[in-house]
Amino acid sequence: MNILESIILGIVQGLTEFLPISSSGHLILLHDLFHWQTADNLTFDVFLHWGTLVALIIFFYKDIIRYLKAFLKSLSQWDIKNDLDQKIAWLILISMIPAVIIGCFLEKVIDVLFRTSFAVAIFLILIAFVFFIVEKFSQKQKDLSSLNWSKALIFGFAQAVALIPGVSRSGITISTGLGLKLKREVAARFSFLMSIPVVFAAGLKKIYDLKDITLNNQEIMLYLVGFLSTVLVGYFCIKFLLNYLKSHTLNIFAYYRLILGALVLLYLMIK
Repeated sequence: MNILESIILGIVQGLTEFLPISSSGHLILLHDLFHWQTADNLTFDVFLHWGTLVALIIFFYKDIIRYLKAFLKSLSQWDIKNDLDQKIAWLILISMIPAVIIGCFLEKVIDVLFRTSFAVAIFLILIAFVFFIVEKFSQKQKDLSSLNWSKALIFGFAQAVALIPGVSRSGITISTGLGLKLKREVAARFSFLMSIPVVFAAGLKKIYDLKDITLNNQEIMLYLVGFLSTVLVGYFCIKFLLNYLKSHTLNIFAYYRLILGALVLLYLMIK
């Protein structure tokens, strides 16, 4: 893999992590179909995911500071019924529970079973139908004040499902929000906010798992270029999607997923 390919992979990660079309799925397809390889594809993908985390922190830093202050305040002055920031801060923490537990126990199994182009194609198609269903039947009228601990856990289980490549963290959690009658942009904002601590925790775990990996200077340069590309593209992608969902449905992403999934299956059949 060269610098140009690293930049392209970083751009793809920045776009697909936040657009509901699956970043891990696209990276697997690029690695498998175009044979863009590093010494360890998973290690490179970890760097790209850290890039998405940095993009989230930069974009939502005001929200992060506000909710962190609210959380610390709640430890000494519990007023969660009247303080929406305290409530949301705790709901974000609650939403972490399913993903952390399932990730710790099943992540390696998921990587073995589903980290293939065929599995990615299947889940691209399946989740596309989820988009169509929630867009057709959900009411989309509530804001964050309507959330409670049980709904936060539902969000959390949806985020855990996104460990499967091809599902899309943003796609499945935004769909969950629509199913819970949230407005699209509200669902997307909570989806991004709840992903921050999980992506951070997952990144720390990955770094620990990869502690024995050694990189040469060329690989370090490739990883840094990919990381920076992801941060830049990811930031603008978050901004775009939040604005887009104020007046548009998820259907365009569903059609994209259907077309890409079908093309991948066709390619795998004839190759």
